[in-house]
Amino acid sequence: MTLSNKLSDPRLFRQYAYVDGKWTHGDGNREEAVFDPATGETLGHIPWLEPHQITASVDAAEAAFVHWRALRADERCERLLAWYDLLQANREDLALLMTLEQGKPLPDARGEVEYGASFVRWFAEEGKRTFGETIPSHIPNAALGTLKEPVGIAALITPWNFPLAMITRKAAAAMAAGCTVIVKPAGETPFSALALAELAERAGIPAGVFNVVLGDPPEVSRILCGEDRVKALSFTGSTRVGRLLLEQCANTVKRVSLELGGNAPFIVGPDMDPKEAAFAAVAAKFQTAGQDCLAADRILVHESIHDAFVAHFAERMAALTVGNGQEGEIDLGPLIHRQAVEKAAAIVDDAISKGATMVAGDQSQAPGENFFMPVLLTGVTRDMKLWHEESFAPVAGITAYADDDQVIEMANDTEYGLAAYLYTHDIRRIWKVLRALEFGMVSVNSVKMTGPPVPFGGVKHSGLGREGGVTGIDEYLETKYYCLGALGSVSGS
Repeated sequence: MTLSNKLSDPRLFRQYAYVDGKWTHGDGNREEAVFDPATGETLGHIPWLEPHQITASVDAAEAAFVHWRALRADERCERLLAWYDLLQANREDLALLMTLEQGKPLPDARGEVEYGASFVRWFAEEGKRTFGETIPSHIPNAALGTLKEPVGIAALITPWNFPLAMITRKAAAAMAAGCTVIVKPAGETPFSALALAELAERAGIPAGVFNVVLGDPPEVSRILCGEDRVKALSFTGSTRVGRLLLEQCANTVKRVSLELGGNAPFIVGPDMDPKEAAFAAVAAKFQTAGQDCLAADRILVHESIHDAFVAHFAERMAALTVGNGQEGEIDLGPLIHRQAVEKAAAIVDDAISKGATMVAGDQSQAPGENFFMPVLLTGVTRDMKLWHEESFAPVAGITAYADDDQVIEMANDTEYGLAAYLYTHDIRRIWKVLRALEFGMVSVNSVKMTGPPVPFGGVKHSGLGREGGVTGIDEYLETKYYCLGALGSVSGS
């Protein structure tokens, strides 16, 4: 059975790029196969556009920008809300597409569709609140103020771990602001992006406003970053690639927003119930099979409850099911490809060679070559890769600490600064640790921390700017100052 036959609406499965409202094949003979990471089955093929076709997407976005920005904010809102309604109406097909190309369990995929759609609704309304300011004038007979105007074309480069929500979080903000967008999805997961394009067209979003380009990642990014007509770039992915894109944007002085790597500490205070904290830590670590920038990478547990915490963590971890996300009650799907499995194994081997203890993690039980069984390591130290690198895998490392000052220093011992978790009921500890942590987001006694109202983003090498919330739309707006002098007034009088 082909992928399209698995969908209620086969038209949501597209194997073309989408430029200027047209489904586009590559002018050369280059294409790329897309695989189901759970089975290795070929799902379809996508074209690699030639450089002149990428430039044509900029032409289309430039032409569409004139008319899209001229619409009233409520008119753009209506089109975005129509897009939101279609995302909701096609949730099952979108979730299945995502599970097939990314591997996450169907319930998680449904949750991502809901999550991704929520940003479309949020920014549809937020676009009507891009207020300027009235400035009390220091100039006689003059009125001063500001206007908010769209920056122009926005290039959006998105990852494979959240192939739908990372697009809507960026695109809805940019489009609500009056920008046109060019989306470059990950080659591993293009079909979610193309389904979004199909639904955007049905929602009445004009040609050229939402474009999806496919091709060789370095080639596409070089063209988009070097195009002076592209005024903003938003990227979610690794810190290594984010640095390269920032360099490529320098010559055209773009507005750049980056959501990069994470290395989240999960801090457990001595006053916590070790079972409650351990179960929460399992949820924070193994979401999206650990392929999540918010995943708890360094679990720091007070020495007084360390052993009990480890026992409860191991118990809860053992109950997790690993398998094809389409089948039954699955908690963890596959990793995205074989290289990810090899990286995870190397991180585990490095930790064990340097003294860590493996509590659980028998890889002989893996149901396929792209699967990696959850691993629990204790005695993790700072000289291990697991401490410094974002594993992006279901590998949990636990380290004991003695006091608050020590755990603050340990938590901050990373170049990353995206998210941190803190579990304690002591309000004094909460306030002290919360303020001292060098992270853009801190979640206290809760694994869930994201959503449309949240200013998502990090500090240090975890990125620039924020996505979501009332600040998310600002990434795509310029502030224009005006001074209205009274006619006939004399300057300086």
